[in-house]
Amino acid sequence: MVEKTIRIGTRDSELALWQAHTVEKKLNDLGYKTEITAVKSQGDILLDKPLYELGITGIFTKTLDIAMINGQVDIAVHSMKDVPTALPTGIVQAAVLERANTLDILVHKGNLDFLKSEGTIATGSLRRQAQWLNKYPTHKVVDLRGNVNTRMKKLEESDWNGAVFAAAGLERINIKPSNYINLDWMIPAPAQGAMVIVAMANDEFCRDAAAELNDIETEVCTHIERQFLKTLEGGCTAPIGALAIMQDDDIIFKGVLFSLDGKEKLEINKTVPLEDWKKLGYNCAKEILDNGGISLMESIRNDLKK
Repeated sequence: MVEKTIRIGTRDSELALWQAHTVEKKLNDLGYKTEITAVKSQGDILLDKPLYELGITGIFTKTLDIAMINGQVDIAVHSMKDVPTALPTGIVQAAVLERANTLDILVHKGNLDFLKSEGTIATGSLRRQAQWLNKYPTHKVVDLRGNVNTRMKKLEESDWNGAVFAAAGLERINIKPSNYINLDWMIPAPAQGAMVIVAMANDEFCRDAAAELNDIETEVCTHIERQFLKTLEGGCTAPIGALAIMQDDDIIFKGVLFSLDGKEKLEINKTVPLEDWKKLGYNCAKEILDNGGISLMESIRNDLKK
């Protein structure tokens, strides 16, 4: 079919490589030639600081962005929830693949008695921390960083009661243990469970190739969730959850903003006709901002500076 080889850039963790190989197989099935180039991201190397302290948006995507801009790779595959809502100049979203499981899960040590008393839970996510403390205010939350394999190993070697993971990541590389529970009360990160392909805006060949893998329903739902995030955040990392679901001719949306300690919670639930999807995330975020969200975001920024 075509002679150009599409160079797929990816992080070198097991999950990132699984995602890149999944895209590679789909492109190969369509007749495209591909090769995979793995690079180490700062987010995988710097495990001693919480992400928000590194002051970098897109710490897991930055290295690949540079590789694309420098012409070392043609496209990059990411967990969409890791991708900043504003892409670097010259890089565009080329496709969103069909979404996997959106749930967060608690991986535990086989004993859940601590849920009724005091316990220690590990997560590197401000969103998970805030929602956990909102539901379990007597618990302690400790920071947990690294790729999924690293985090699972740290949990096994610790005295923590459990750790929170995205179900999709563990399912993709087949390491989801039997000792877990679904946290169906926890609102996921915007675009959780979705994989995105980015390409250079001026590379029509690669954009067209990737576009053949795009899943419209996932693209619409993740657009709404990321628009909600972008409107609320304004460049600040905050405990924000969002989930849009397409049901018949409607979009059902749920969004939350928490204080870091989980004590304050602002939420919105909306069901709108499918044709009104384009500004749904923006409108829901504005509603939260107008109802206490501005001052809550201000206090989050101040807390993070400390």
